[in-house]
Amino acid sequence: MSEATLNGDPVARCAARAAEPRLLADIGGTHARFALETARGEIGNVRVYRCGDHASVADAMRAFLRDAGGARVRHAAIAIANPVDGDLVSMTNHDWRFSIDATRRALGFDTLHVVNDFAALAMAVPHLSGEQRRQVGGGDVQPGGTIGVLGAGTGLGVSALVRVGDAWAPLSGEGGHVSFAPADEREDAVLRYARTRWPHVSFERLAAGPGIAVIHAALAARDGVDAAGVDTATIIERSLAVDARCIATLDCFCGMLGTFAGNLALTLGATGGIYIGGGVVPRLGARFDASPFRARFEAKGRFAGYLARIPTFVITAPHPAFTGVSRLLARALGEAG
Repeated sequence: MSEATLNGDPVARCAARAAEPRLLADIGGTHARFALETARGEIGNVRVYRCGDHASVADAMRAFLRDAGGARVRHAAIAIANPVDGDLVSMTNHDWRFSIDATRRALGFDTLHVVNDFAALAMAVPHLSGEQRRQVGGGDVQPGGTIGVLGAGTGLGVSALVRVGDAWAPLSGEGGHVSFAPADEREDAVLRYARTRWPHVSFERLAAGPGIAVIHAALAARDGVDAAGVDTATIIERSLAVDARCIATLDCFCGMLGTFAGNLALTLGATGGIYIGGGVVPRLGARFDASPFRARFEAKGRFAGYLARIPTFVITAPHPAFTGVSRLLARALGEAG
């Protein structure tokens, strides 16, 4: 059945989508998540793979298609934690490097649309229900206002949504790599420690998942203790068991993220709110809500009052990027919505 026929017959189009579902992928530095979309918004068969278990993105996609029962896919889209500029994609936080067109041909797809992962997450924000987000401070969303999106996982992703006419336009960027700026003596010590490891210390080095271990090691070194080898998961677990240094580490991390989020809100004029995704913050739950995050978000001198009105939200939906990448694929195929 031709694409032109599908575009003219909604019933046939829905039947064909069910018979030939679309493959959606959300690929980070550690995990690759895949799903099948059988109708607009009908996303299922979600599976998660470790990137390190597969030699290439094509191998991971083949594994998913095999595990999903060998579904015939014509159209696919990948949201990836990386800049997307041209045909060649070389991941920042993993060793996968691939040609979009060569991968499309190798997998037999008609379409392989690749976008930045946080641009996809941003596109999901207008479709989140009240149960899929948790407000942490601030006032009300200004309808149609610019939306900022960030998230800490293996890296620190950033995007935004800007209203253009009746539609939302996502902005793709690499804001996590802006230079880190300490806000107090403790963060001065963390920055000094980080500079012994990297010539440029970005916010991503500290305000992303792996950065929690760096902060912990820096605070331990300041106290004359060797804490090398303590990983992020252990630090989070120990903080719940009232380990003083681990609690201080998470407070420091959340404060840094608050500074970064406040910078983003000011830069964008994000009166539509700031939304936080990624793998780290949703796991912190109430500890994040009670952390220095919100105070640091608002700590911008003369613009503290401006930021106090901007709401911040934690995204609690399990796989929100699938919704966004589905919308971007539909646009690439010339479909409305």
